[in-house]
Parts: sequence; C-alpha cells; structure tokens
Amino acid sequence: MYVSEQEVRAVLTYEALIPAIRQALIDYSAGRVNQPPRMILRAGNADDYRNGWFGVMPVVSGDVMGVKTVTFYAGNDELGLHTHMAIIELMKRATGEPLAIMDGRLITEMRTAAVSAAAFSGIAPLHFQSAPTSFGIIGSGVQARAHIDALKHVWPEMRDIRISSRNAANAARLADETNARAVTAEEAGAADVVLTATTSPVPVLKGSWLKPNALVIAVGASGASLRELDDEAMLSSYVIAEGRSSVERESGDVLLSGAKVKAEIGEILADPSVARIPRDQRVVFKSVGMAIEDITAARLVWKSIGRATNQ
Repeated sequence: MYVSEQEVRAVLTYEALIPAIRQALIDYSAGRVNQPPRMILRAGNADDYRNGWFGVMPVVSGDVMGVKTVTFYAGNDELGLHTHMAIIELMKRATGEPLAIMDGRLITEMRTAAVSAAAFSGIAPLHFQSAPTSFGIIGSGVQARAHIDALKHVWPEMRDIRISSRNAANAARLADETNARAVTAEEAGAADVVLTATTSPVPVLKGSWLKPNALVIAVGASGASLRELDDEAMLSSYVIAEGRSSVERESGDVLLSGAKVKAEIGEILADPSVARIPRDQRVVFKSVGMAIEDITAARLVWKSIGRATNQ
C-alpha cells in the first residue's frame, strides 16, 4: 500500500498525534524503543550550502518497525521545492511483513510540531508560575505554521504571536494568515515562549533578548556544526533534550556552546518529579527529530486508513 501526502493529510490530526508522540517519548526514555543513531550521507550535489544530505532512520517499537529515508536540500527554496522530503516504510514486527510505504514530508512536519507540543505540556506547568501568553517565532516556514497549529491544542492561553524572519515578506504573510504580528527578531526573542525554526548555520537568537525565565523551543538547524542559539542563550538555560544521545550527537547548539543536557523530555513526561525544572531560569528544549516519532505517526496513519477501508 502506498499512502500519498494527500491521504496522510486527510487522516493525521494533532488531536491523535500529540498524545501518541507523548507516549512514544516516554517509551523511548524508558528503554522500550530500539533506535540506532541516524545515518547521514552527503549528496555531493554542490560545494556550498546547497549540498544536500540523505538520512536513514530505522526503529523497532511496539507492534511495528520501520525506516524513514529523509533528504534536506537548503537550496530547494530557490527552486520552489520543499527543503525536506521523506519516505517511510512501515512493517509488522511479528512477521516482518510490509504494511505500507508512505510519503513522509507532512509526517515529518507534523511530528516535529507534535513533539514540541508534548514537551510544552510537560514543561510549562513546572516552569511558569502562571500560564504564558506570548509566543515568539524566529522563522516563517512550514515549522513556524505547524507549531502554531500544534501548540494551540495544548496552550489555550496563547494570545500574542510574534513572527520574525530574514524574509520580511514571508513573515508578514504568515502573520496575516495566523492572526499574528510580524516583528523584529529581538521582539520575537523577548516573548514568554520562543521558537527557533530556521536553517541558519549561525545563531539567530541572542540570550540578551530573552526573558529571565523564557522557554525556548529549538527545532531548526539540525547538525553538529549548525546552531540557532548563541552561547549566552544556551549557557544561561536549563537544557532538556528530546533524546539525550541524539541531541548530544547532532545538535550544534549543544556541542558548540558546551552546554550540558540536564534531562530528557520522556523522563519528565513519565514522572515530573525527576527533574527540578527551575522557575527562575531559562529553559531550552532542543529536538533534532527521531525515528520513533515518524513511525508513531505512520502507524496512526496506517491504522486510520485501515479503519476507513473497513467501514
């Protein structure tokens, strides 16, 4: 069975995905997921920033196993193409039977935002004295839009949405479409909660802009030599990882700043008492994307299509 992006879009919802991702993160931290490190190969198609990469992400979890193959080409923006594209193969764990092959671009988009939403729901009550209201976004691509959609499911108090981008026209367009404001990066960085969702190889968020108890959700610029947050932002923060080994291996924000990961989000979601998340210090949640998230979303799609077919 091949499942197109259009079919994925028709059945995959944040209402189902966020709680499923929450449980997947708990399972991962509890050691119930067999997930080796992501393998990344350079495409060699260019000598500059347009040089793409090809990643292979296998995982075994629950009653399924699978692999996502994903590509990232920063230069695709100039060609009117998506920068990230992916294919997911889903298999039955008990027998190895192929269950489905599906387009993984939208799944990657939605699961990334769903991870942030699950993390926010676990961190925010422990970190803020009262519910935050302002949301600053640095970046105006698919992840900026997806995070607004996903976080609304767990953050009803969100009121003031601020969007900053190196492309002012894109920021203004997204702001118009989401009832937000297009602002400078400094104003976005001064919100209660700040999302960085860019492909920048150098910091786009300065620690000097952040509130003393800001929550930063950093999802962009994955790679050991890339970073979105400067040293002050990282070193003044309590760092929580999506997956400790993945972030410590692949995040330039962590590696280049020397910041230490204090906790893993699955541990906090399972038992909030394991991490003493500070109320008077900044918190950074860093994610780089893991195969367990893709397979969790793919399983939801497969189950939903199966139910629809049997009706």
